[in-house]
Amino acid sequence: MRIGVYPGSFDPVHKGHIAIVRHLLKKKYVDQVLIVPTGNYWYKQDLPPVEERIRLLEIFANEKIRIEKELNELPYTYQLMQALQQRHPEEELSLIMGADTLVRFDQWKEYQDLLQYEFLVIPREGTDPLPYLQALPQEKYQIIEGLPLIKASSTYIREHLDDYEAIKEMIDIRVWRKYRKLRKK
Repeated sequence: MRIGVYPGSFDPVHKGHIAIVRHLLKKKYVDQVLIVPTGNYWYKQDLPPVEERIRLLEIFANEKIRIEKELNELPYTYQLMQALQQRHPEEELSLIMGADTLVRFDQWKEYQDLLQYEFLVIPREGTDPLPYLQALPQEKYQIIEGLPLIKASSTYIREHLDDYEAIKEMIDIRVWRKYRKLRKK
């Protein structure tokens, strides 16, 4: 079985995130997606508690979309992938990442350890991934094509949280209701 590993802050999870997951499953890039909401990154602080973000993601969970609930505080992606490979030694793991994250990929801790996995690269508007793909062996990545165009920004959602009309195309109403309560605490 091929498992796509999709780490990120998901602050909050939006329709773009879920469209990516559903597209990867529908087009059979992977058989299952494991969404991994992460703890505070060195460059992203003040995230809501990971347990809260897990609850928001669980709205979308099913037999093919799973939410990781144990390895969320590992500080580095290579550690996450190692732990998942130990947990699933017979499975083929693929790392799902946005093209915009490739810009700094060679600065990631132990990034060379990640080169053993396949990368499913999600195009991002305004970011040409090709110059950054040189850090990856050519047979180890796929640029995902045919994704439904959903313009969604977690930053924009957070900035307009009190105006659902401004963000309703970006966020599921169930997520919005729960996330808004979470941010008001």
